[in-house]
Amino acid sequence: MNRSVIRSIDRARPIRRPTGLENYSPTQRKRHQDLNHRFVSSQPNQQQPQPGDGTDRLTHFGFRDVPENLKQKLVGNVFSSVASSYDLMNDAMSLGIHRLWKDQFIKSIDPNGSLNCLDVAGGTADIALRILDNSRLMHSNRDTKVLVVDINPKMLEEGQKKVRRTVYHTNREEDRQIDFRVGDAEDLRNVEDGSVDLYTISFGIRNCTNIDKVLREAYRVLKKGGRFSCLEFGKVQNPILSRLYEAYSFNVIPNLGHIIASDRDSYQYLVESIQKFPSQPEFARMIEEAGFILPRPSRENGMKRWADLSFGLASIHDGVKL
Repeated sequence: MNRSVIRSIDRARPIRRPTGLENYSPTQRKRHQDLNHRFVSSQPNQQQPQPGDGTDRLTHFGFRDVPENLKQKLVGNVFSSVASSYDLMNDAMSLGIHRLWKDQFIKSIDPNGSLNCLDVAGGTADIALRILDNSRLMHSNRDTKVLVVDINPKMLEEGQKKVRRTVYHTNREEDRQIDFRVGDAEDLRNVEDGSVDLYTISFGIRNCTNIDKVLREAYRVLKKGGRFSCLEFGKVQNPILSRLYEAYSFNVIPNLGHIIASDRDSYQYLVESIQKFPSQPEFARMIEEAGFILPRPSRENGMKRWADLSFGLASIHDGVKL
C-alpha cells in the first residue's frame, strides 16, 4: 500500500429529518406530487409489493417513501434521463463550484503509485480522470489504474466519450489505465475481496437504497491499509445560509433542469435527495460502524472527523481499513 494514500488521512446521535411535507410550501408539495406521479407511471405494469413477501420494506425516494426494490429503478430513470446533460447541469447548478470541490477531494487524497483504484457511481469519469491526472502530473507516475463502476450504462457511455478525448484513451489493453464496468455499489460481486487500494465515491452514495450495504462492500473490497474516500453533499450549519441554500435548491435548480435538460422532475428529485441524506456527524458514524478508522479531529478540519467544503454544502469523508 503506497504511503501517500495513508499519509493524508491524518488531518456522532443521528439528526432526524421530517419525512413528510408539512414544512414545505404548497408549490413544493405540488411539485413533489407531480414528481411521484411521473416516476411511478414510468414503470409499466409495476407489480405492487405484497405484505410479507420481502419487498414491503420502505426507503426514501426524495421526499416519498417507496419499497426498497423500487427505488433502484426510479433512480435509474433519473440518471438515464439526465446522463447526456449531467456535466452541463452540474456546472449550471453549482456555478462551477463542483469542479473546485472535486479538485480539493483529489488533492486531499493525493493518489500516486501503482494503485488499484475503484471509483463507484463514477459514470462520467470526473473523479477517475482527476485521479490519473494527479498521479501523472504531480508525481510523473503512470502506473495508477482506475476501474469506474456505475449501475447506469448511459452514465458510463458519457464517461467513455470523455476518456476518448484524453491522453488515457488507448486500444492497447496492457497500457490501459482506466476501465468501465456496469455494477451495483451495494453488490460489487465482480470485485475481489481485499483487491483495492483506493475506493472513491462522489455525489453517488446518497442515491443508493442501502448506504450501510455500500459501506460494507467498500470495506470488503479494500486491502488492509486501503482508503475509503467519499465526496457528498452536506448540511449547512449556519441558519441564514441554510435557508438561502434551500430556497435556491427548490426554486432555481429544478427550473435550470427544465431549461437546460428539459427535465424538471429529475432535478427536483436530486434536490430532495440532498435534503434526505444524513448529516455529516451521522454519516461519519455510519462509516465508522462499517469498520473504518476515521481521521483524528484536527484544527484544519475544525476539530471534526470530516472536511467541510463551502460552509458544509459538501463534505469529504475518509476512512482506512486496518
